[in-house]
Amino acid sequence: MGDECHNRNKAATSLFYKQISLLLLQAVEDKEVLERVLSFIAGNDHYFLNLSMPACKICLAAGQGVEYATVLTVMARNGVNFGIKVSGLPEEEWFEGESNYIEGLYFPGYGKEDANRDIGDSAITETMGIGGFAMGGAPAIVQFVGGTTDDALAVSRKMYSICVDSNPAYALPSLNFKGSAMGIDMLKVIETGILPIINTGIAHKDAGVGQIGAGIVSPPMECFYKALLAYVRKYTSGNE
Repeated sequence: MGDECHNRNKAATSLFYKQISLLLLQAVEDKEVLERVLSFIAGNDHYFLNLSMPACKICLAAGQGVEYATVLTVMARNGVNFGIKVSGLPEEEWFEGESNYIEGLYFPGYGKEDANRDIGDSAITETMGIGGFAMGGAPAIVQFVGGTTDDALAVSRKMYSICVDSNPAYALPSLNFKGSAMGIDMLKVIETGILPIINTGIAHKDAGVGQIGAGIVSPPMECFYKALLAYVRKYTSGNE
């Protein structure tokens, strides 16, 4: 329905609203409280992101700790560093590099000089195979992050090169209902030189201002090199 469930959640929020509203009508007797709850959900087209992020996190957590696996289970950034986790390496171990600046569109009155480096934990959606990876199924997203619909399709196609599989649960109509790319492989990223694509919001460099735009960003390759070295150390120890 045109969402990629990171920066576009209009359809998903509407579908959730449809499901939850009847249950709330049955459960909440106070009409004033009910009105506030329903108005809050209806007034935020990004509401469903509060559900898609933890859903992605739970799915990926199930893949952590698989011996020898080189698939990413986490991508996250804090405005200074970008970190990844790899399934076959210790869960507590982060592999980090300096967070990049986002290339995209700014709200009126703001520009690159106002932007902070890439920040936020919503990149868990891309780690799962939605968000930027599913841009080909969300053509309207380019009005928010920049580029063209052809660019969005190209991104989704490109991500298959660095993943181990596709997920039929996230079928993209514009790609003949092929599932979005899923299972970012650390080795394939290094071998191809292709980095995961994340579409995301741009935060102001000053705390409290909030979002000032949206665009496209990738992790630093340094994260993957560090993860590879750790992988080699773990699985070739004593066999050099």
